[in-house]
Amino acid sequence: MLLVEDDADLRFGVAAALRAAGLAVDEAVDLPQADEALFITAYDCVVFDRMLPSGDAAAYVEELRRTGRAVPVLFLTARDTVADRVEGFARGGDDYLVKPFAVPELVARVRSLCRRAPAVAPPVLRVGDVEIDTARRQVRRAGVLLTLTRREFAVLEVLATRADRAVSRAELIESCWDEMAEPQSNVLEVLVSQLRRKLGTPPLLHTVRGVGYRLTDESAR
Repeated sequence: MLLVEDDADLRFGVAAALRAAGLAVDEAVDLPQADEALFITAYDCVVFDRMLPSGDAAAYVEELRRTGRAVPVLFLTARDTVADRVEGFARGGDDYLVKPFAVPELVARVRSLCRRAPAVAPPVLRVGDVEIDTARRQVRRAGVLLTLTRREFAVLEVLATRADRAVSRAELIESCWDEMAEPQSNVLEVLVSQLRRKLGTPPLLHTVRGVGYRLTDESAR
């Protein structure tokens, strides 16, 4: 997701809370940065502080909608009248949260919007005897509950949505880490090794040499 907020302290706190909830968060401080980020990356959700030094985010979102961009948008704003909220929806917003707000509520609203994004994963993914409950964020193998970190779950979820297909290292980094991640480090390789160990045998998570990784039940072939 993308968070667009010019207040550094608020942006830091909100981004930290969203990351703690297992979301990959990119940050922008104004509309030009947001525009560049949206050009490069297909986000599941964007949270805009409505009134930015570079302009009214509602006008920017209205233009996004004219160009056919359907990414879900939540406005954060101190403008709390009914007329303000109606205008926010009329100009392309999907949700509207008034400052000050409770961070758990923001996290819940963002999760809801992410589920509206295109190519939403089904509630439960199955690969072999592994069952991934995307709503409860739980993983079971042969009925046994596994303990995964939020990042391990994120990687497994991406691989499961593309089961039997190779997923590149770059795609996993982009989907499961935010822009602060260092793509050249071995962070993904270490995580995959840990995930393989937790998933146990027979192995489901395979390395595709020169490409990335694939989650597949080879015994079913």
